[in-house]
Amino acid sequence: MYDLQDETRSLMKKYQITASKKLGQNFLIRQEVVDQIIEAAQLTKEDLVIEIGPGLGTLTSRLLERSGKVIAVELDDRMLQILQDRFGEKENFELIHEDILKVPLQEKIQQEKEKGSYKQVKIVANLPYYITTPIIMKLLEERLEVEHITVMVQKEVAQRLVANPGEKLAGAITYAVHYYTEPKSVTVVPRESFLPAPEVDSEVIQLKIRKIPPIQLEKEEDFFSIIKASFMQRRKTLKNGLIHSQLFDKEEMEDLFQMCHLAENCRGENLTMEQFAQIANYYTKKRKK
Repeated sequence: MYDLQDETRSLMKKYQITASKKLGQNFLIRQEVVDQIIEAAQLTKEDLVIEIGPGLGTLTSRLLERSGKVIAVELDDRMLQILQDRFGEKENFELIHEDILKVPLQEKIQQEKEKGSYKQVKIVANLPYYITTPIIMKLLEERLEVEHITVMVQKEVAQRLVANPGEKLAGAITYAVHYYTEPKSVTVVPRESFLPAPEVDSEVIQLKIRKIPPIQLEKEEDFFSIIKASFMQRRKTLKNGLIHSQLFDKEEMEDLFQMCHLAENCRGENLTMEQFAQIANYYTKKRKK
């Protein structure tokens, strides 16, 4: 009977591999989690999949079965031979040895789409905890032509990503994620599902890329600057945070709070997307004067 944990141990032994703490590696050994990720991705043979950090190829083998092509981006030198040995002869497999933050993904996607083989692009990844936010922000800010992003991240981070704006768990990245995508939780993954087991649980989430943003902005850059300033010091009230960042003076803040119907002691995480949009648009118009 096939056992993912046995296969993982066998590969690690054969190639003399140990998980790299520096790269935040934890190898998935629970088959039901693999199945849930594959199911959530809703793959067809008309899909191009970009997999970030394939590692030993646990997810890669299933992605290759279900999709048209898999472009795997792997940073760890030690994994290259394993991936080539396992999948190198498959016509629908391409391996890129690079840091995902340095890969021109839109260029790669465009090249593949010009061939006319794939209708949709989907991203799947088991992201290292230490670099989750930079990777997700790269994927969103580059406005890649992708249908959705299905990733496994640290549970605490996942909860912040899928939280609703205005809730206690909301952070600056919550608003960015909701601006670009419709996020949802797929499943919680216990720490025992990995080898070695990390100190915390993980969670699989999916970010469905929006075709149209949920709010209207005069200038996106100002919207994100306002949010960044609002969450720079979480103990500060919204008013103090925005004044401290020198984006508004006290008189302007009084006008803003009346316009947005905000409580005097409210904090950034208390605001809705629409209220942040109001503040950002006010700021943009103020700068044009």
